Amino acid sequence: MTTHGGFEPVFCTIVPPHVLDKLAQAEDPALAGPARRTLQRDAYERTQRRLTTVVGAPAVDAVGDGKPRRTIHDARNGTDLPGRKVRGEGEEPGEDATVNRAYAGLGATFELLLKAYGRDSIDGSGLPLDATVHYDREYNNAFWNGEQMVFGDGDGEIFLDFTLPVDVIGHELVHGVTQYTANLTYFGQPGALNESVSDVFGSLIKQYTLGQTAAEADWLIGAGLLAPRVTGVALRSMKKPGTAYDDDVLGKDPQPATMDDFVRTGRDNGGVHINSGIPNHAFYLAAAALGGYAWERAGQVWYDVLTSGELKEQAMFVDFATLTVKAARERYGDGDELEAVSKAWEQVGVRTL
Repeated sequence: MTTHGGFEPVFCTIVPPHVLDKLAQAEDPALAGPARRTLQRDAYERTQRRLTTVVGAPAVDAVGDGKPRRTIHDARNGTDLPGRKVRGEGEEPGEDATVNRAYAGLGATFELLLKAYGRDSIDGSGLPLDATVHYDREYNNAFWNGEQMVFGDGDGEIFLDFTLPVDVIGHELVHGVTQYTANLTYFGQPGALNESVSDVFGSLIKQYTLGQTAAEADWLIGAGLLAPRVTGVALRSMKKPGTAYDDDVLGKDPQPATMDDFVRTGRDNGGVHINSGIPNHAFYLAAAALGGYAWERAGQVWYDVLTSGELKEQAMFVDFATLTVKAARERYGDGDELEAVSKAWEQVGVRTL
């Protein structure tokens, strides 16, 4: 495990604070209320994450035999974690579809990491995968807290059940992979890279599960999560950043696709969920240029960088881009892969050294 100066897991949510902030200002209390409560709960969990980082998380036994160890808990609309155990590894599906989706999503993530990259669970050593569903009431988020996954049911007005999109499950678990590898700082460009890596592999998990090529994939993050009343298709689009939603309540998707529109802000940890659109788009462009299954060549290059030990905690876009070019050359030589990766970063306005 490479942690580059300190094991510092962070609290990461799938719905960005700027989206909940906008929703919390809605005139309709049925929309504003759940958003405000979600922001309050997120603030509490974020504080708990910091405290755990200081005092240390409980030790977890990892076997490392290439087999998943999943446990799903039910918070029963409370906030005590992990809640009541409702399904363990190898147990048959029950009547609760949310439990079954969470179990399947953990498995899909484990399978891609193992079969595509030879990684045994998110830590590389067989770490058990734990999740809690039905967290709180009308909770509009899902998060990785450094130890486990947690899923809200949504408010039914703006957001639906957070286990519905498998890429949401994958996205949050991959924050764990980053935690155990590059440990990217969760602020500014390093934080945007942290978010982008989770979007990249979350999308790849979805594509792997569906057997889709790069051309067949929709490249949306969180498709199926927005309720019917919302004018939008997902939380984010890697193919066309800034086009995922344009809604009278949520506002317009603020993600830029290139450095020309890089957003400078002190909110959202320096715009980590916003400027992640730039490296997201670079990955899409590289994968689209290469064709075939995106988790194979483009995904392999990104995985090589994440786990190389060369990606620093404070890495900027230029650092990450330069390492992807290096990784493409080292693994594939001076061929299509190198050209696709180099051109992708050039198209989004990120230079390579």
